[in-house]
Amino acid sequence: MTEMKNQSVIVAGASGVFGRHIREALTDAGHTVLGVGRGEGNEIRADLLDRDGLLRAFEGIKADVVVHAATALRKPPMTHKGMFGTDDLRVTGTANLIEAAKLTGVRRFIGENVAVGYGYRDFGDRVLTEADEFGASVTDPNINRHLEGMREKERLPRESGLEAISLRFGFFYGPGGTETMVHMLRKRQLPAFNDHGHISPWTHLADAAAAVVAAIDRGRPGEAYNVVDDHMGFGEMIRAIAETFGTPKPFTVPTWMMAVAPYMHLMLGVTMRVSSEKARRELGWQPAYATVLDGLRAQALGHV
Repeated sequence: MTEMKNQSVIVAGASGVFGRHIREALTDAGHTVLGVGRGEGNEIRADLLDRDGLLRAFEGIKADVVVHAATALRKPPMTHKGMFGTDDLRVTGTANLIEAAKLTGVRRFIGENVAVGYGYRDFGDRVLTEADEFGASVTDPNINRHLEGMREKERLPRESGLEAISLRFGFFYGPGGTETMVHMLRKRQLPAFNDHGHISPWTHLADAAAAVVAAIDRGRPGEAYNVVDDHMGFGEMIRAIAETFGTPKPFTVPTWMMAVAPYMHLMLGVTMRVSSEKARRELGWQPAYATVLDGLRAQALGHV
């Protein structure tokens, strides 16, 4: 597919951590960015959960692509309730954004999603691909709420008539996503954990933004793509950050102590290996940071 330059791209969540990386990558690729959100710095000031206000804000705007990267998270969630706002943005916010975007003539919808949508559980040595079931319902009402949000964020655009493409990322790290942990480690407020062989997928924020640009240019409508750089446990990640940035060595605590933070406790029990081969093949996506350590070292040296 021929790369399209100078397109007008609406980015929901453009003022957020990931959104700022997306804005930079799109601008560097020759696109015009229109950020939509409640805060200053957005060209379109609106709340995705306020349908009528969103529709009014989009009146008279013309665009080619919409990217949904909005989140309600300001820090890593500890409880299930801490995810509810983002769940709502994935369901109600997506429906409202699709309706508003159609007013602008948008043809393509790029949705940010999370690889953990394959299931909050231990998959052992199995390598997950886009052919595996995503967002499947479970009996726990809190977990089911999160999975429903991930599932609906893909279903709604696919059934809207737009060229819908979903990008399933690992957990973000990199500039804007690592500094909080560094600060906490310096103040000895962040422990490491015993991973007990559990590993999770990780994606550098700059690599994730590059995948958004690639999906606009080369993504196939109706498809989902896993976009993951590397895999490691949460405890290993915390220790790697401490070593790379020269903070005090974190103390190690058993994972059962996190039972008071049920969402984080759930995440610590996940084992998930995710293949990005499809994104590499179809989108031409190649991570700038092949490993988490590469990405952390580049950030520590100020190269990103």
